[in-house]
Amino acid sequence: MDKELFEKLLKSVKQADEIRKGLRKPARVTEVGPLDVKSTREKTGLSQAQFARMLQVSKGTLLNWEQGRRSPTGPAKALLKAVANDPVHVLKALNA
Repeated sequence: MDKELFEKLLKSVKQADEIRKGLRKPARVTEVGPLDVKSTREKTGLSQAQFARMLQVSKGTLLNWEQGRRSPTGPAKALLKAVANDPVHVLKALNA
């Protein structure tokens, strides 16, 4: 590894440790809130059974997400974000 690159990396690691210990403020903070699965489903006008079928998950899984007992992950989470942002076009694409 290039010595200059290594020095930059080492400096970055030290800064990260200072942030972790509360000795330094981060340059930026990104907050990602939980998905509101129920309101996302309600935007579509679909029933729980229909929405679960569209996402290809069980109705029980959908109920757990809506009631906050579980959280969607991976592709399901990405699909739910897409539905939340543009339900009309995502539903149209899924039903094509």
